[in-house]
Amino acid sequence: MDTEGSVTRRSGAGWILPTGLLGTYGFFANLRPSEPFLTAYLLGPDKNLTERQVFNEIYPVWTYSYLVLLFPVFLATDYLRYKPVIVLQGMSLIATWIMLLYAQGTLAVQFLEFLYGISTASEVAYYSYIYSVVEPNLYQKVTSYCRMATLTGFTVGSVFGQILVSVANWSLFSLNVISLICVSIAFATSCFLPMPRKSLFFHKNSDYPSNKKLNISDTSQPKGINNGLLCATQAEEVEAHIPLNSAQLDIKNYLTDNSIGLKSVLKTLWKHFLHCYSSRTLICWSAWWAFSTCGYYQVINYSQGLWEKIAPSSHFHVYNGSVEAVSTLLGAIAVFAVGYMKISWSTWGELLLALFSVIIAIAVYVMDITGNIWICYMSYVFFRSMYMILITIATFQIATNLSMECYALVFGVNTFVALILQTFLTLIVVDSVGLGLDIFTQFLVYGGYFAAIAFIFFVSGLGNLRNKCQRKPIALSIEMEKKISNGNSRVEEVSKIHTGRNICAL
Repeated sequence: MDTEGSVTRRSGAGWILPTGLLGTYGFFANLRPSEPFLTAYLLGPDKNLTERQVFNEIYPVWTYSYLVLLFPVFLATDYLRYKPVIVLQGMSLIATWIMLLYAQGTLAVQFLEFLYGISTASEVAYYSYIYSVVEPNLYQKVTSYCRMATLTGFTVGSVFGQILVSVANWSLFSLNVISLICVSIAFATSCFLPMPRKSLFFHKNSDYPSNKKLNISDTSQPKGINNGLLCATQAEEVEAHIPLNSAQLDIKNYLTDNSIGLKSVLKTLWKHFLHCYSSRTLICWSAWWAFSTCGYYQVINYSQGLWEKIAPSSHFHVYNGSVEAVSTLLGAIAVFAVGYMKISWSTWGELLLALFSVIIAIAVYVMDITGNIWICYMSYVFFRSMYMILITIATFQIATNLSMECYALVFGVNTFVALILQTFLTLIVVDSVGLGLDIFTQFLVYGGYFAAIAFIFFVSGLGNLRNKCQRKPIALSIEMEKKISNGNSRVEEVSKIHTGRNICAL
């Protein structure tokens, strides 16, 4: 009774404080009115950098640092139990904007990009923290709140920055001062977050004694898992070991309340990796996610440079903040509408991915060839909205049959693969060490990149559809045989009944 009461209390009002603090942190950490005008700021009189320095020497540093830091930060996040890494992210944001205000020269701004890479890699702590301090039945609610906070912060920051630039005629330096104040508030908020007592891999199930047996009442579980009553957190622990391909996994290594060593964690991660990627469907959606995210990052990172070339901020009024806000808002609306789409994704998913990838490729190509900034803006909004729709569908399809441990691992692996692809793309296309292409040629490459993704998934989708069509007659024939067999059995049964009645009549 005490255990049930404590679980009830924790699943009650106990989630409000950490969710409120984390949401406040996410709002202010993304409330950066200067970000839509970063390229104009670096190319302007405050930094006086050249286009080649910004596009080919400075921006690629973020991609490289993000890739190098992602896996170590992922492990550190779990080992340190989230909060210290969130505090680190706040500190790195403060350092980034201090340097953005006062640093001069290419080398200093490159180091600034490295600091921002630390901040980006640390986002895994923000999106993982809340799952360690609330009960599983609240995951959907708190996730929506935290994501809404970040989107709201980004949208408000973009609109606020646009108003200050266009209406109040503030300098870009002043916008960066406001951004520094906002990220400082975020850092102060992070210090008040409650310290979790458990994590997914290094500190598992610390709230429950190790001699407590794990039981589950669902009779559909694999053999070796006893039936019985199970509390919410224990159910989450066991769920990770229900494989996608119905093969049984050994779960005894996971059931401990003590801290686990690095070697054991790596073994656990490898088992989860093999377990999750045994599904063709998951591999398909993960592949699209990794490939498209790579291209998405490239377009997002260098779109300001393209706008600056089409309509230089020194000669035209720029509306980057408004465009970012509108694209985020329309993307959020489109994502909401996805919840009402009823499509057989197992049958048509790959072909639809191919179709929408073609549309995305066309949008990027239009951004590249147009000389009208408004057409470029509209293509960008359309590009972001389409990507948000598809990435939401991919996220849902991947997460449908995954537990929290598998969820974190799969999305981490997909992001890591996307960063590897982005690193190669940046090194070859953008970096001055490679081809060092101009911004228009870069976007031509990105449009071709999405067209190649569309071709790959079109071929894969046709193959999948053909296999389903070939299997359908076989399935129908098997079903027909079952019905005929059942019908014959029924005839024999009726015949026996009538025979019995006739005998009784005699």
